[in-house]
Amino acid sequence: MTPEMVIDVGREALLVMVLLSAPVLLTALGIGLAIGMVQAATQIQEMTLSFIPKLLGMFVALAVVGHWMLGLMVEYTVRLYDSIPGVIG
Repeated sequence: MTPEMVIDVGREALLVMVLLSAPVLLTALGIGLAIGMVQAATQIQEMTLSFIPKLLGMFVALAVVGHWMLGLMVEYTVRLYDSIPGVIG
């Protein structure tokens, strides 16, 4: 296994990780930003106010894009397993 192969596998793993985490994190960011603006406008500074909407939003995001995320993970794992003979030999 050459160093280039290790870097390629690591780069692809990082790309898959970013793609898998992006929908959930962007949903939490958007909801947090919206609630933060409402809190700033109303001067309600309750830290727990944003927790439940973020949690529900992340759950909805997982429900909506969960199928795609699972497909991406399976595709990456199959590609990784298929490349084992080429890496060893």
